[in-house]
Formats: sequence, C-alpha cells, structure tokens
Amino acid sequence: QVQLVESGGGLVQAGGSLRLSCAASTSGRTFSTYAMGWFRQAPGKEREFVAAVSWSGVNTYYADSVKGRFTISRDNAKNTVYLQMNSLKSEDTAVYYCAANFGSYPKRDGMDYWGKGTLVTVSS
Repeated sequence: QVQLVESGGGLVQAGGSLRLSCAASTSGRTFSTYAMGWFRQAPGKEREFVAAVSWSGVNTYYADSVKGRFTISRDNAKNTVYLQMNSLKSEDTAVYYCAANFGSYPKRDGMDYWGKGTLVTVSS
C-alpha cells in the first residue's frame, strides 16, 4: 500500500516556475520499488500524463507538451518525487496528481496509487 501527498502548488505568473513535491508512505515495500509519475487534469478535460521516472531515477519520460520545461526527479532516501516546472504557460493550469506503480518502470495507463492532487494556476 502506498499513500501519496502532493504539495507545492499555487498561483504563478506565466513564465514563472514552481516545484511540486510528492511524499510517499509505503508499507511492505520500499519506495525504490515503485516507479513514479505526475499527471494533470485541467478544468473540463481528461487527466493526462505529464512525466514519469523509473525506480532508480535514471530513466525519465515526458509528455511532448512539457518536454524541455519540466523535470521529474526522485530522492529515494526521502521517499519523495519532484516535478520542477519552468517557463509555465496558462495551459499548464491544472490539478497535478502524483502516482505510483509497483515495478521498475512506469506504466502510464496502469498506475496503482494516486494522490489527491495539488492545484497549479498559471496567470497570463
């Protein structure tokens, strides 16, 4: 079982930066046995993939819309995954969710655990 708690959301102007954090509490398995991901859901839209990272942090994956602007990373010693968001645009406004799946590599369509989300609002 994994519990995920996101933080770091807020209001930022277009062109600005935010860093999201996701703290994980695991039982039975260590944090490093889970691949992690970030997803987002904008008002009136379906949830979409943003970024993901393998268990070791070596392999990272990004949606085309955020490539070059967002960076996902993890600290297994702190049971935390991060999403550094730079050059934010109004279209990045959404609730951002942290997710985890057991295994070395992320499954974009098969994440097992989800946080409750943190709201990011980008003003233009």
